[in-house]
Amino acid sequence: MTVADTAVSVCFVVKIDTHDLGSFTSCEGLGCEVVLETREEGGNNAYVWQLPTRLKFPNIKLTRPLGPDTMKVAKWISGLAAGVKRTTATIQAMTVDGTVVATWNLTDVVPVRWTGPSLNLDSPKASTETIEIAHHGFLPGGN
Repeated sequence: MTVADTAVSVCFVVKIDTHDLGSFTSCEGLGCEVVLETREEGGNNAYVWQLPTRLKFPNIKLTRPLGPDTMKVAKWISGLAAGVKRTTATIQAMTVDGTVVATWNLTDVVPVRWTGPSLNLDSPKASTETIEIAHHGFLPGGN
């Protein structure tokens, strides 16, 4: 891989089951952590065992400026009133020209939070929205 192959400027295209939520400019929280349990062995004061127990996945926060895709999120959120079900999701990192750099497939996705814009005329910042999702791991098939 050369420097030209890496993604310098990317967006994150998100699909949750059949819902295409559009592209986001920021994606935080992709990762996993091995939870360790420590055990002290009797008679061996110089060593503590660290035993792996389970995987833990942080929530993923996706942020973007308000735009036409905001209505896609509103439609998805309004459908949750009928009940929240675990779904699958795909997040693709894409360059400006549409080249897919990496793909993450998530299992047991549950929406946690949607935060809309703060509409304040005194603030010159762009209005943004953030969605936060929880998941229980990665599915095979990502890059």
